[in-house]
Amino acid sequence: MAEANPRGVRDEKKRATRHNLRLAALRLVDERGLDGTTTDDIAAAAGVSPRTFFNYFPTKESALVGVDSELAEAILSAIRERPAEEPPLTVMREVFLSFAEVAAADRDLWALRITVARANPPLMSHVFGNSTKWDRQVAEAIAERTGRDHHTDPYPALVASVANAARRSAVHRWAISDSEAPLQEAIAAAFDLLAAGLPEPDRAGG
Repeated sequence: MAEANPRGVRDEKKRATRHNLRLAALRLVDERGLDGTTTDDIAAAAGVSPRTFFNYFPTKESALVGVDSELAEAILSAIRERPAEEPPLTVMREVFLSFAEVAAADRDLWALRITVARANPPLMSHVFGNSTKWDRQVAEAIAERTGRDHHTDPYPALVASVANAARRSAVHRWAISDSEAPLQEAIAAAFDLLAAGLPEPDRAGG
């Protein structure tokens, strides 16, 4: 039997610890509110030391609504590695679909994250800041693919913003829905609407 890769085991342990800290933070803030929860509380609930908490997150807000840097880097790499002839929105669709299974494994976490953000308005500035940073990173990756300057050409930023909005709306709708339909279906439907030019739906009774 082949021995386990020590690095792989360490990476998996880190992912599990990060996940447990996020979940503990969300559960505590859902119960106590943002002001009623400290980083020490979160660490204790996750069964780790306060120092370990800060090895993973700089603040409690980042544990609640921060971007997973490892996942972000993997997505950006995937964007850059897609076939050169693919149109940018096709690239974004295929990349987001390929990573949907990762998000789908944390449906309860996503739903709780939405609930906590709605109930704690101060978190929204962090959500907005994270979204803005992510849009910029995706725009840079699109600019590399298309040979455009994302500082002066609006195209990369528009593609990034539209594609990320489609994914966010799909994840949001999927996370709070009782439907058993997979996340991939929600993402595909959102990008299908984009590809069709966002036609206005038929009005009921029209």
